[in-house]
Amino acid sequence: MAKSFSELGLSEPILQALRDVGYESPSPIQEQAIPALLQGGDVIGQAQTGTGKTAAFGLPIMQYIDASEQTVQALVLTPTRELCIQVTQALRTYGAHSGVDVVAVFGGAPIRTQQAQLRAGGHVVVGTVGRVLDLISRHSLVLHDCRFMVLDEADEMLDLGFLEDVEKILSLTPSSRQTALFSATMPPPIRALADRYMYDPEIIQVEAQTLTIDTVAQFQLPVETKAKPDKLVEVLRAEMSSENEAEGQQAIVFVRTKIRCDQLFRTLRDRGMNVRALHGDMSQGSRDGVMLAFKGGRVPILIATDVAARGLDISTVTLVVNYDVPTSPDTYVHRIGRTGRVGRSGRAITFVEDRQKRELEAIEKHIGTHVAQWEQGAVAEPTPVRERPRRHSKPKISRRDDSEMYTKLVLGGGRAAGLSVADIVGSVTSSAGLDGEAVRDVLVLDRFSFLSVPASEADRVIDALNGRAIGSGKGGPTVSLERVKVK
Repeated sequence: MAKSFSELGLSEPILQALRDVGYESPSPIQEQAIPALLQGGDVIGQAQTGTGKTAAFGLPIMQYIDASEQTVQALVLTPTRELCIQVTQALRTYGAHSGVDVVAVFGGAPIRTQQAQLRAGGHVVVGTVGRVLDLISRHSLVLHDCRFMVLDEADEMLDLGFLEDVEKILSLTPSSRQTALFSATMPPPIRALADRYMYDPEIIQVEAQTLTIDTVAQFQLPVETKAKPDKLVEVLRAEMSSENEAEGQQAIVFVRTKIRCDQLFRTLRDRGMNVRALHGDMSQGSRDGVMLAFKGGRVPILIATDVAARGLDISTVTLVVNYDVPTSPDTYVHRIGRTGRVGRSGRAITFVEDRQKRELEAIEKHIGTHVAQWEQGAVAEPTPVRERPRRHSKPKISRRDDSEMYTKLVLGGGRAAGLSVADIVGSVTSSAGLDGEAVRDVLVLDRFSFLSVPASEADRVIDALNGRAIGSGKGGPTVSLERVKVK
C-alpha cells in the first residue's frame, strides 16, 4: 500500500503542486488508478463521489501532457456545468508547475469566448457533452491529437440522456487513445459502452467510506443569513459549556469557503472564544500548527473547510456544526462522521437558510431519517446514517427555483486580464459559496465582464470578490465588482 503520492510514480512538478495544497496520502481510488493510468492502460473506476477520483485521473493527465505541443491532448467529459468547473479548477491546481493549459467549455456561457480560448491554445479540455459536440461541429475543437479521454460520472451522463452523444465524441478521437471511465454504478448501457470503446480495461472498484453513525444526534437550525454569526456564537456557548470543555470535548464548524472561514474565526475570537481556522490558503506550517493544537486538545473549536479537514480523526470531537449546508448528501455524512467516535456520543447541528430547505430535504432522503429541530438543551436520539443503497438513480440536490429574482453585476476585468467564464464562475463558487448553477448569463468582454446571481446573494458575492484577485492561480487580476446601474 502506497503511503504517499511520491510512491506512485508521479513527477516532481506534480508532487510540488500536491504539496502546495497540502495533499499527503492518496485515497484508495488514487492509489490504484494512478499507477495503472501512468502505465498507459485503460481504466474503469467504480467509485462514489467524494472518493478522490478527480485526482485519480487528473494527476496522470498532467504528467502525460507535453506542454510544448499546442494541441488538445486530453478531453474530460462531464455531465454538468458545475462538475466541469470543479474538475477544471482541480486540474489547473495539479498542473500549476507543469505549464499545462486547461480550458473549460460548457453551455450557458458565450461560445465565442470558448472558441477564442481554444484558438489561443489548450492542452486539456474539460467540457459538458453538448458544448463539446457544438464546438466540434464548428471546427473549433479538433481531437486529432487527443490521446487521453476521460468520462467522468458516466452513469449520470446516462441519466441525462447523453450516452449517444458521448459515443459520437468517442468515435472522433484516435483509436490509439487511452480511456478512463469513472462511474458510481455500472448499468448495462455503461458496460456496453466500455466494451465498444475501451481496450482490456483494468477495473478498479472502491466503495465510499461507509459510516454507520449510531452515536450521533442530528439537528437542524433554521436561521436568516444575517443572523448566522450571532446564532453560531449562541450555539457554541450552549453546546460547549464550561463543564463540557472540562471533559475535553471539541467542536468542528464546517464552512464552504476560505473567506468565510477567516471571517468566522475573527468573529469568534473577538467574542473571547479559543478558536482556530483551517483552510487551503494557509501555509503548510500554519496548517500543521493548527492541527497539532487541535489534536492536542489546546484548542476546543476549529473552523474548517472540507478540503482542509481531510484526514481529521480526533476522538474528542463531540460536536459538528454545518454553518453552511453541505453541497452534497455524501459531504454531510462525512462531516458528521467526524464526531461520535470511539463509543462517545456526538451531536451534529446544521444551519439552514430558507433557500437551502431543498438541500436539507435531499440530505434527509439520503440518510433515511428526519433531522430534528435544535434548541438549547434539545435532545434527539442518535440516528444511524445508512450506507447509500445501490441503485441507479442517485440523490441529487435540487437546483435553485428558476422563478427567483436575479441581480446583474459588472466585474472590472475581462479577456485582456486573462479572465474566462470558468474563472469567474469558479471564483464566485469558491469565494461566496454559491453553487455553480446559480451563476448565470456570464459574459466576458475585453476589459470588463457581466454575470447574474440570485438577488438575495448579490451583497455577499460583491463582498467576497470586490478587490480580490481571481482567475487561474494566485497571480490573477484584482477586480472590482458592483451592481449594474439602471438608469
